[in-house]
Formats: sequence, structure tokens, C-alpha cells
Amino acid sequence: MALLKLSANPRLGASGPWSLSDRSGRVLQSGGADQVPALLASEPELWLQTGPGDQLLADGRPYDGRFRLLRGGGGVRVVNHLSLESYISSVVGGEMPSSWNIEALRAQAVAARSYAMAHMARPADGQWHLGDTTRWQNYEGLRNVSGPTRQATASTAGVILSYQGGIVESLYAATQQIVDEAHGHLGASMSQNGAQDLAQQGLRYNQILGHYYQGASLARLQAGAR
Repeated sequence: MALLKLSANPRLGASGPWSLSDRSGRVLQSGGADQVPALLASEPELWLQTGPGDQLLADGRPYDGRFRLLRGGGGVRVVNHLSLESYISSVVGGEMPSSWNIEALRAQAVAARSYAMAHMARPADGQWHLGDTTRWQNYEGLRNVSGPTRQATASTAGVILSYQGGIVESLYAATQQIVDEAHGHLGASMSQNGAQDLAQQGLRYNQILGHYYQGASLARLQAGAR
């Protein structure tokens, strides 16, 4: 996950002990929450990680997983390596209010997971699969993760939309008007406000998805998929 919204030279750190390694895994530096890693100009690739229960920080935002730091273009590109389900938990909170009906959040989790997997099959760059800008999905690390987004993700873990054996690039937008204007020529797309309305009427997440992605079915990724 390329953190494209960060500055070219982001402030990096961690909420607890951290280590900075080269691409071979050799630890070059280590420190604590009150210390900032020094990115060595002689190293084109570095890895920053912290311990369980702590978060990595980039420009003040907390993130799960590890950071791969790539030099180029006069700055540092930060690539956040994390599990698919951790990513989805953040996207759900970035795309929908976490106070919405859990069935709408579950529908969003499946749509976001399917969309991510479709794009991971054709990566945007040789160094990373997805970005965090509106070209992909709204990802801001742990800032958007909450109890409801974790629940929606965990209760649909591994579930995607499939059509004729392929993964559905499950487009979605805030309202039906935006769906029609932006995605009408591309095929099926979900209105997020519409999903909330349907959930409030008592529909389950699979029924909501069936309403918007007609002809698609639910499938489950194999264990260990990333």
C-alpha cells in the first residue's frame, strides 16, 4: 500500500520501540517512541517496524504493519505492508461512517475487499499493489479503524464478489446520482447511502450486495490470501 498522500520527506516514528533494517534484514538502527529514525542516504531501501501492540507513525498518522521505505525522486516513498483484513478494516471506516448499520458496513467490507483484490491482480506499480488516494480506496491507516469496522471486516473475512469465476471490480460511490453519473457506463456499482437505507429496512449484507451487483455471487478467498 503506497502512502501517496504523505509528504516527500515524511516524519516517521513509532508509538513504541522500533527497528530500522536494510533489505537483507540487518538492523541498522533501533530506538524508542521519543526517537526518530535517521534514514541513511546510502540505503535505497529500508524497513521500519515496531512491536506488537504499537503503531508506526507517518506525518502523525498511526499505521499497522511495516513500512518499506524507498528512495527516489528527491524523497522517500513509504509503502505500508499489512494484511488484507487490516487494510479492509481501515477502508470501511474511511468510506462509511462507523455509526451506520452493521449490515451496510459488512456490504462495504465485501465491496472494498473485492475491489482491492481485483486491483492487486494487476498492480499499479512494480513496488506496490494499491495507493491510498481516491484513485483506489480511502485508506488512512488506524485513524479510521473502530469496533464496528473491525466487526464488519471480521464477520465477512475473506468474502469477495465473483462473476463467472472472476473477481468483481466492485465499484461504489456515495449516492445513486454519483453512481449513475460516474459509473453508469461501467456496469454494476453500489450506492453507499442506498446500502444504508436498505440495511435500515432489514436487508442483510448479501441481499444489499445482490441488489447492486446483480448476477454476482459471494465467494471466499483461500486461507492465507493477501
